[in-house]
Amino acid sequence: MSLFSGQDARRNSASKSEAISGRVLRVLGVDPGSNITGYGVIDSDGKRYNLVEYAGIRAPARFTFAERLLIISQKLEEVIARLRPTACAVEETFYAVNVKVALKLGHVRGVVLVAAARADVPVFEYSPLEIKSAVVGYGRAEKHQVQEMVRLILQLKELPEPVDASDALGAAICHINMESTRLKMKGKG
Repeated sequence: MSLFSGQDARRNSASKSEAISGRVLRVLGVDPGSNITGYGVIDSDGKRYNLVEYAGIRAPARFTFAERLLIISQKLEEVIARLRPTACAVEETFYAVNVKVALKLGHVRGVVLVAAARADVPVFEYSPLEIKSAVVGYGRAEKHQVQEMVRLILQLKELPEPVDASDALGAAICHINMESTRLKMKGKG
């Protein structure tokens, strides 16, 4: 039995990283979710983006919530060890009407933060509004709009699925844009 049932990582077969000159960031984006936690890894020199991998981590519903948190933690730790990102961009918790849902998302975010901290990967948190603005140019964009823009930015043939993975890729793109802007303002870009 696979602990990561339903997890379907998509990798970019042709690595363009070698073609990107200058300083390359490798960013792990994570969209925490109690049913599906999306992740995506992108390399970028601040101008061009190269998809490395993305997927949704799904833990079987028959598992306890604690076991699902463990699965999310183990998978993220494996991804971090294998792909060695230089930064982790995580979507901040939004205000949820349902307190139980908000608490569960908080637990998942905690697992994500610990996995990154354990690997000494700096964590950057962005609001859904910041991520949507960075990707679509409009902070109130719909999920399908984010998904389509992620597809266009990364020059993918198909929409990244699940939608949680496209949201994670959006978080990574947001961080790359913010970091590029920060470096330009410092005169290093």
